[in-house]
Amino acid sequence: MSIAFESVDFVYQAHTPFENLSLRNINLTIPDGSYTAIIGHTGSGKSTLIQHVNGLLRPTKGLVNVDGQIINANTKNKQLVSLRQHVGIVFQFPESQLFAETVVDDVKFGPLNFGVSDTEATNRAKDALQKVKLPEEFWQKSPFELSGGQMRRVAIAGVLATNPKILILDEPTAGLDPQGRFEMMELFNELHHKEQLTILLVTHQMDDVANYADNVIVMDGGQIVKNGAPVEVFRDTKWLIKHQLGLPKAANFAIKLADRGVKFDKMPLDISGLVHQIVNVKDRRPSHE
Repeated sequence: MSIAFESVDFVYQAHTPFENLSLRNINLTIPDGSYTAIIGHTGSGKSTLIQHVNGLLRPTKGLVNVDGQIINANTKNKQLVSLRQHVGIVFQFPESQLFAETVVDDVKFGPLNFGVSDTEATNRAKDALQKVKLPEEFWQKSPFELSGGQMRRVAIAGVLATNPKILILDEPTAGLDPQGRFEMMELFNELHHKEQLTILLVTHQMDDVANYADNVIVMDGGQIVKNGAPVEVFRDTKWLIKHQLGLPKAANFAIKLADRGVKFDKMPLDISGLVHQIVNVKDRRPSHE
C-alpha cells in the first residue's frame, strides 16, 4: 500500500489561543514495501505525521493518499473503517492497552471489532500469536500473568490479527532492555520480509535505523528536512549534530578512528560494515617486511 502526503499542514487546537502548527507543507511519498525510519528530536512532528496515515488525525490542509483512500479535513470516521483494518499502529508501551481475561480473547478483539466472525477472529489471533513467537502454553492465560516482554508481544499480535498491510511502530522498544529490544526489532524485520509489510518506524535509536531501514525521513519543526537512504542521511555528521540527532555506534567509532588518521572509503553504519572497512584499511597499508 503506497502512502503519499500532498501539501499537508496540521494545526493542533486550531482557532484557539493554543493553536500550534505541527506539520508544515508535507510533500512525501513512502514506497510500498519499504522499511522507513522517521527520526527527529522530540517535538519535531514525527508522531503527528504517522497518525495521519490511518486517519487518527486529518490534515488541516492538503491530503493524504493511502492506496487510493483519500484523507483530508472533511473525511469522516465511517469512511476510514476499511483503511484502519490495513494500517496497524503499535504505540509506546502497547501492553498498557491489554484488558481481556485471556491472551487469545485480547488478540481477537481487533478482528471482532471489524465485524469478523468469532471463529475467524480466533484463527487470526492464534496465527498472530505464532507470528510474534508467543508459546501456545500462554494463550489461555491472563495477559497480566505474563512478563513485560511477553505482554508486548500479545499487544503486537492484536495489531497483526487485523491483517495490516502497513505497520506503524512508534518507539516500539521503549522500556525494553538491550536483549529485549534486539528481539523485538528482529521480529519486526522478519514480519517486514515474510509478510511484505510496509513499515514506518519512529525511533531515537540510530542503530535500529542503520540496521533495518532502507529509507529515512528526518523531521524538524514540523517539516521534512532530509529524506533518503541511511548512508545518505548519516553522511553529513555536522548536519546531524546541528539537528540534535545522533549517529549509529559504528559510525561514531569510525569518526574517532578517522580523527586518528584512518581513512575510510565510506562511512560504516553497522558493526559488519565497520569490520569490513577496517580490514580494507589494513590490507591497503604497505608491508614493512
